[in-house]
Amino acid sequence: MIRLIPLVVLNAALGCAQVPALPAPLAPGHRILFVGNSLTYTNGLPATVEAIARSAGDTLQVTMAAGPDLALIDHLNGATNAVQLLHDQAWDYVVLQQGPTSAPGICRDSLILWTRMFAEKIRAAHAQPALFMTWPAVASGDVWNNVRESFRLAAAAVDGVFLPAGEAWHIALADHPGLPLYGPDGFHPSPTGSFLAALEIYERLTGRDARTLSPQAFAAGVPFPMSADTVGFLQRAAHQANTTYGAASSIRPASTRATVPGGTGGRC
Repeated sequence: MIRLIPLVVLNAALGCAQVPALPAPLAPGHRILFVGNSLTYTNGLPATVEAIARSAGDTLQVTMAAGPDLALIDHLNGATNAVQLLHDQAWDYVVLQQGPTSAPGICRDSLILWTRMFAEKIRAAHAQPALFMTWPAVASGDVWNNVRESFRLAAAAVDGVFLPAGEAWHIALADHPGLPLYGPDGFHPSPTGSFLAALEIYERLTGRDARTLSPQAFAAGVPFPMSADTVGFLQRAAHQANTTYGAASSIRPASTRATVPGGTGGRC
């Protein structure tokens, strides 16, 4: 039986109101660019992936291009410096994230189209695109399968890597419905939710079994209190998501290396 530690204080300190600034990576090591919105920058998910790697002795480094309520097309149209970062630096993976995209039709079709547009630039930078499946809002009901299918199809459309972080949430909540993965608004992640997503992403991109990691939780790149039982449970959920939905991909060495309508918003 897992023991859950209240996270009220940490949730308040690491809420979604501020976008943490992440410096461009300078030291040698594997490089990952995260492109997304508040579901990525809340609780500093990229920095948490980097902290997990550091705790495991890896040299993975991250940079983030993110802003509130952005869809992928918004980044392509200059809402962030994502396109410039692709030109200026070498990357192993570029992780793409937008809202849950739970509805078939224009939202899903747009996600696939914008992923294809991004993938052209990512491949030109000798990197690999990866699609970060998010999670539906609590009020959305049971649309997990639709969310998964949207991101799976987008990844397949560009021969990219599928990151089933949302499925790790789904698995964990099926076993423990009271697990505090959501923040107070029922949409953004709590620190626990961001940590679980980071575990899934770390395992998939590095090929290292999350169940073998130390029993330490992280938020915004720094440790935070969580029982070893809870950490182990989250590690197993991340591993189950990856083994159920696609084989893990190994990081490859870093290589040297249109105007369209506005987006439908980060919650599409």
